[in-house]
Amino acid sequence: MDQRHLQELVEKISKKFFGKPFLHEVKINRRMRTTGGRYHLDDHHLEINVHFLEPKYAKYLEGIIKHELCHYHLHLAGKGYRHRDHDFRNLLKKVDGSRYAPDIGLRKTKKANYLYICKNCQQRYFRMRKIDIRKFCCGKCGGRLILKEKFK
Repeated sequence: MDQRHLQELVEKISKKFFGKPFLHEVKINRRMRTTGGRYHLDDHHLEINVHFLEPKYAKYLEGIIKHELCHYHLHLAGKGYRHRDHDFRNLLKKVDGSRYAPDIGLRKTKKANYLYICKNCQQRYFRMRKIDIRKFCCGKCGGRLILKEKFK
């Protein structure tokens, strides 16, 4: 799907589900990884994650567009457009938009480098960075930590 087809789709969804026209621009963002779309408050344009334009993820696209249009129409109407606002949640439920972007495997996973174990309760802590075991203790029982394994 290209920019023009996406613009037409957003305008169609806006008319059909919100009863209002979408008068701004929709852009395709190739750098997004964890979000499906974004609404910009300053110039009111929408950005859609390029990965959701692929045919195998097309089933999620309409929900993402509805979600961003909820932000768009509520902000322009002067109502609560944030995720935590009552107006936003009600409108999202009404139009059956997606609350969260589905994870399609684009997130970068971080690998733990250190394993600490509590001497008392055997609680395990995986950490990216080395910690000072003289300063920190177990969050569960308050016992001393020992460095069990260093990965790499």
